[in-house]
Amino acid sequence: MLEIIQGIMGLGAAVMLPIVMTILGIIFHMKLGKAIKAGIMVGIGFQGLQLIIGLLMGTVEPAISYYQALDTSGFTTVDVGWAAMGASSWSVPFAAPAILLIVLINIILVVTKRTKVMNVDIWNYIHYLIPGTLAYALTNSVAVGLIVTVGLSVITLFLAERIAPRWIEYYGLDGTTCTTFSFISFTYPFGVLVNKIIDRIPGLKNIDVSLESVNEKFGFLGDTSIIGLIVGFILGIITKQSWQTVLTMGIGVSAVLVLLPKMVSVMMEGLTAVGTGAQNFMKKKVGEDSELYIGMDIALGLGDPTAITTTVILIPLAILFAFIIPNMSYFPVGLLTVIVYMVPLLAMASDGNLLRTLISGALFLFIVEICANVFAPEATAMMHATGVAVEGTVTDGFFGFNLANIIISLIHSIIG
Repeated sequence: MLEIIQGIMGLGAAVMLPIVMTILGIIFHMKLGKAIKAGIMVGIGFQGLQLIIGLLMGTVEPAISYYQALDTSGFTTVDVGWAAMGASSWSVPFAAPAILLIVLINIILVVTKRTKVMNVDIWNYIHYLIPGTLAYALTNSVAVGLIVTVGLSVITLFLAERIAPRWIEYYGLDGTTCTTFSFISFTYPFGVLVNKIIDRIPGLKNIDVSLESVNEKFGFLGDTSIIGLIVGFILGIITKQSWQTVLTMGIGVSAVLVLLPKMVSVMMEGLTAVGTGAQNFMKKKVGEDSELYIGMDIALGLGDPTAITTTVILIPLAILFAFIIPNMSYFPVGLLTVIVYMVPLLAMASDGNLLRTLISGALFLFIVEICANVFAPEATAMMHATGVAVEGTVTDGFFGFNLANIIISLIHSIIG
């Protein structure tokens, strides 16, 4: 059973999303042709998102390589990266039943009107499975691991329902919400808290550096494409790239800022059709006041220019923090590829204000690195429990931005 589920997951979102969305469309009584077209458009849009994210990571790769080449002999903890951490969690004995239970419970909760969220973001189930695997590793109990994994999936539904109105208002993604647990449970509340603190600071609270206001004030120089060009240039210069690479990085970041929103709009063409079908179906079957949100990947928020601009600026900051945090044994190279997913909900909490997003992003990144460093023993224990061969001490950003991992690790470090 586990091999079958892993095989399905291995197809990737670009393949599975059209299938899942088409099935949902049929369930919601859409005409077959419209359901198929909607599913295909969602798949095309998501594939486009992945391609543009790939362009972004390829563009900043010279900068990442520059940081990888720094003298890191003093850093003894290895950053294994989220992919290795996620893949290892699939080897635990409760992985397959957990996934089936998550889907079944979600359906039951929707039908019984306990939640308005239908989570189709199955590729991010690792946000529940990794903490579940950690709990299993520290307690040696399959039951505890299963309960943690499934329990977090239920918590996600209620959190996603709560942020849905704000998500829709800021991103304009009607009928959807974000169900990526790590970021709706920790990143967004953190961003809201930081903004409330900023609102109490005279002077700072009145500074509006949203890209829209910059565009209005500076005209040509405030255009999103020009801002991307400048930010890419700066990143290339501070990482001592050749002039050719600096130019390439500038054009690359500029292209990402322009193309990402277009890919989101393609995806939304299909999602809107399925969402409309879902709303009509729910009103007929459950009541006129019923509505349904489709739970999606945080990647939908990457079309926000503030998020991408902030991401590029935070990359060198992540490396700087590694050198200034006391007793730091973890060099966060793997974390650099995850920053892009941490920022969208901080931008949403800041209502697109670039300065506020940068402040909250820098503070959040600082905390993530501290936690990933402090809880390296728990991360190492988890990897050993999954049977993955690792030498020495390892860690990953999941132990800094996943709230469940932090809580479980903190309890373990206190009670031993």
